[in-house]
Amino acid sequence: MADTEFNATGVRIERSLRSVTRAGQVLIKDGRLELLTSYGSEIDSAPLRSVQAGKPWFAARDQARAIVNGTRYVLTLGQRESGATDGPAAARRFLDVIRSAQGEPRTS
Repeated sequence: MADTEFNATGVRIERSLRSVTRAGQVLIKDGRLELLTSYGSEIDSAPLRSVQAGKPWFAARDQARAIVNGTRYVLTLGQRESGATDGPAAARRFLDVIRSAQGEPRTS
């Protein structure tokens, strides 16, 4: 796994209803999820097999939830993502990459 599997920039990352960054980056590479600030500093990271990700029923279409090292994050993936043009597609792709790395079937 040398290639980046998912890379989204301009991501709003929230923790406990507080914004951590409004223009962060979500990177999945080499079997790890990394949440980064707009300056590239690490907010949190973990191996994909220990990350829980999903889409809460009350969330906007461009949002996803990720639990990394026991901390719950809400990711708004609507701004910019390589390979997707809108937020809902980026959120869906993020969840698909996490699920496929954990051996779960992809959603359509």
